[in-house]
Amino acid sequence: MKRKLTAASLTALLAVGALAGTGFSAAPSNNTTPASNASVGKTYMVAFQKELPANYDSIIADAGGKVLRALPELGGLEVASSNPSFLDNLKGVAEIQAANVEMVHRLDYKKNDPTAADGQPVTDIPQPDQIDSYWKYQWDIQRITNNGASYSLETGGAKNADGTVTHKAVVGIIDSGIDPNHPDLKGNLLGGANFVPAGVDDTEKGDPNDILDRDGHGTHVAGSIAGNGKVKGVGPELGIRVYRVFPKDAGAPTAWIVDAIVQAANDRVDVINMSLGGFDSHKYFYQGNKYSDVADILLWKRAIQYAIQHNVTVVAAAGNDSLNLDDKKAVTAYMNATYGYLGLQFKGPTTEVPGQIPGVITVSSSIEWSTDKIAFYSNYGKSTITVAGPGGDNGPVFDATRDLMKRDFHYRTLSTWPTYLPSYFTSNLKSYALLHGTSMASPKVAGIAGVIKAAHPELTPPQVAALISQTANDYGKPGKDELFGAGEANAYNALTGTKK
Repeated sequence: MKRKLTAASLTALLAVGALAGTGFSAAPSNNTTPASNASVGKTYMVAFQKELPANYDSIIADAGGKVLRALPELGGLEVASSNPSFLDNLKGVAEIQAANVEMVHRLDYKKNDPTAADGQPVTDIPQPDQIDSYWKYQWDIQRITNNGASYSLETGGAKNADGTVTHKAVVGIIDSGIDPNHPDLKGNLLGGANFVPAGVDDTEKGDPNDILDRDGHGTHVAGSIAGNGKVKGVGPELGIRVYRVFPKDAGAPTAWIVDAIVQAANDRVDVINMSLGGFDSHKYFYQGNKYSDVADILLWKRAIQYAIQHNVTVVAAAGNDSLNLDDKKAVTAYMNATYGYLGLQFKGPTTEVPGQIPGVITVSSSIEWSTDKIAFYSNYGKSTITVAGPGGDNGPVFDATRDLMKRDFHYRTLSTWPTYLPSYFTSNLKSYALLHGTSMASPKVAGIAGVIKAAHPELTPPQVAALISQTANDYGKPGKDELFGAGEANAYNALTGTKK
């Protein structure tokens, strides 16, 4: 399942009602849409040439807007305006490099999970009160730890005499939050921050410490990184910090995500995982008007560079669109085929963010039953994919037939699920779930980066990325290829400096 940001859809906001007081509209499933609100109009991203000027409030007010969020480390602003001439009014401001309608990104792991005409839920895995360990069901973690051999080299922490753990490295998870009381996670949770403002729904009060996962995705991701109970993550004693940017059933504007990246870097995490992604287009048209997402891309780039300059390794999912991201014409054609019915016309080029931002370790999804193929849903591209990570799929029969009735959910990846949410439909399990997606692949690689930093704190982000690539198991075509990149990442190999 991968929660992933998807395409820039300017008109999707016309199809849904705005959420009162939030500054953005609820986007249709799987879309990246511009932010909009009936009371404040649209929201925009504004990127200044360098740092924010002292009078940025008055600059925006004079153009007919109101600042919602300042991003001083990035020289950017999130702005609301109901003035249709707002962008035109900014054109004469020399300090501004770019401005555009803000994109709202959605997690889209569910788009490959229609519940109608579906495979049967898994019911042969014991419930948590009937089993001490789910290790035998964790094919993904078994494979990339060499059946747990990497744990004897590095777990991400060290036990103290009093039974507590000193975390030697910390992974920041930018996602939908976490179940802070999950028994497999709470021992490694070091806190975090909430970037969802009050009023998005009745549960959102604007509490900066509210990291409670309303969806389940972030909790599943966290277990793959640092689960330490009935399921094991790549680094069972890694520290985790959670940065919640997704509310329940709604999207996350660019500003919330890049703000979270900055905060994670300022918190001195060692690694950031983003099991999300989307498309920002450099040129598209709607109702005769030309638009671009250049300011969004600029602020993405600045945020990633800010993290790297603060010695943070950034890992991201490649996306679940089955696209060759290196084929710009194919991506543009996909955008037009997918969103053309809304009246949008894309001219390209289009950037997958954050996966195609320089400095990011971008992860495709490998599967249990083949070392020659990646998951049917995974994006790919030789110049885009750094490595693959086990993300799971629906098994070889479904892969050959695409018959939804023949989906076998055993081939997905098992990890933690909020204790207070209903079972995910792929199984009857409580507090655990079987999911698939590049969202599930990315945290495996983030966990590997975490244990590398625990063992070798002196390594820089480029050195961590190089070690992961150099020690990946060379699946697919020999050498770097479009499906696996350098190969499937492996924790044991990385910690020993060897590979198959």
